[in-house]
Amino acid sequence: MNDLYQSITDQIVAALEQGVAPWVKPWSEEADPIPFNVVSQRAYRGVNVLLLNLKALYAGYTRNRWLTFRQANELGGHVRSGETGVRIVYYKLRQVPACAERGPDPEPLEKVIPLLRSYTVFNVAQIDGLPQPAEPTRSWSEQPGAQALIEASGAEIRHGGFAAYYLPGEDRIQLPPMSYFPAATGYYSTVLHELVHFTGHPSRCNRQLTNRFATDAYAVEELIAEIGSAFLCAHCRIDGRLQHAAYVDHWLRVLKSDKRAIFTASTKAQQAADYLLERLAPEQREAA
Repeated sequence: MNDLYQSITDQIVAALEQGVAPWVKPWSEEADPIPFNVVSQRAYRGVNVLLLNLKALYAGYTRNRWLTFRQANELGGHVRSGETGVRIVYYKLRQVPACAERGPDPEPLEKVIPLLRSYTVFNVAQIDGLPQPAEPTRSWSEQPGAQALIEASGAEIRHGGFAAYYLPGEDRIQLPPMSYFPAATGYYSTVLHELVHFTGHPSRCNRQLTNRFATDAYAVEELIAEIGSAFLCAHCRIDGRLQHAAYVDHWLRVLKSDKRAIFTASTKAQQAADYLLERLAPEQREAA
């Protein structure tokens, strides 16, 4: 049983070390904000939300809807050969009488023990023969300047799942489907933010922040991405937006304790923006 606890903990830790928070809010209500069971129509709870969100993120599923193998069969569907499900858990605290232990009165003492069971579920994308809900459609047009910048970057960008992030180990960007963004501004400001992270790779700008900022390095990298994406949004005539408001307090602590930090962050953000802009054709660089 301890192995199950450890296995789940290891998955969460690995995601956080890659900068992926499995409790992130999806980009639109149409993206199934909470994983739920298709048959019972009940939302999964607790650690199962994290486990299923992680699977949806990494696999690029566009729906957060799940079934057991038996439930899929009962609905006339079948799990495709070779597909791997997600091991989730049923967890509760159960009170049981401790018959061997007696208090000062004749009634037996009660003790609480954790009850943990696991079972496997599959995403609807792994199951054939089920009626598929209609996907939301995009209601906005592409922004030519920003689109040219994205294409010139050479970045591998995959669409699917419920969050935006750059994976350094795989050197790629993951984004929700374009149709999950209600406006072009939200989509392009998000992509440009992740493209700044993309420039930090050793083969590009090779940002090394640990020696300079120690334990604040991750927060400073997010600050660089915020500033760099603001530069790029301005170039593309797009209204920028704050992508990671949760870091504001951390940034304030860093800036208040280090008067040169904003200069370092701004310089590296400009380097990142320049790296991406230099890949545009000269006429595109001027036209945006």
